[in-house]
Amino acid sequence: MSVRRLAEDQFQPASFAFSEENAVWAEATIRKYPEGRQQSAVIPLLMRAQEQDGWVTKATIEFVADKLDMPYIRVLEVATFYTQFQLKPVGTKAHIQVCGTTPCMLRGSEELMKVCKKKIHSEPLERNASGTLSWEEVECQGACVNAPMVIIFKDAYEDLTPERLEEIIDAFEAGNGAEVKPGPQIDRVYSAPEGGLTSLTEEIKPVRWGEGQTGQDEASVPPSNAARPATDTPVTDPKLKTPATDKPAATENAKVSGDNADKAKG
Repeated sequence: MSVRRLAEDQFQPASFAFSEENAVWAEATIRKYPEGRQQSAVIPLLMRAQEQDGWVTKATIEFVADKLDMPYIRVLEVATFYTQFQLKPVGTKAHIQVCGTTPCMLRGSEELMKVCKKKIHSEPLERNASGTLSWEEVECQGACVNAPMVIIFKDAYEDLTPERLEEIIDAFEAGNGAEVKPGPQIDRVYSAPEGGLTSLTEEIKPVRWGEGQTGQDEASVPPSNAARPATDTPVTDPKLKTPATDKPAATENAKVSGDNADKAKG
């Protein structure tokens, strides 16, 4: 894993503070954790700070550490360990994360990276001249069946071609990123086959118990006798079940002959 360091001092702002809305959210998030465990909120707070400012600054780390009563080094360890945290300024209009794991690579992610190098910057994690766009290669984003794909902020754009990615980049650069529909960029619904279903195309009617049955189809054995065996074995002989308190019946049981007699006397 590569070494991750904070951005140079010339990029670091002097201070950090949550917006009024995010400050309320942060207090509510901290209260979710038991007494003495509030430091577990460190990742959610860092993520919220990144969503607010676009990246995690040194001032952000110090702010979160003070809020959670943590040593600065502990929050720095979290921010530098998880690659979801951006430690350098990213594009203000779009930060494009290109999946480069095997399925996307086999489906053309390297061509998508060439587009990013051409339209944004030759190096990852570097902004374009206006500071509005940046890009990087990332590991699997969980949309392998729709490869190749990119993540822009929180949205996934899938089934991309180099030409389509260029159009998406231009839309974000022009401030029209909200008009680009996330998800597959071809004729498919989510992860369904392109062009529609190719199997299971027949309508399957669910079968519900009791539908279409008539009285003649019902079992002829009454429910109360359904589990009783149709046999005359000694187990079903009423005489063998006579209570011992019934003296006359008990006397009769003693007269039973054959195999039943031994069981009756026992």
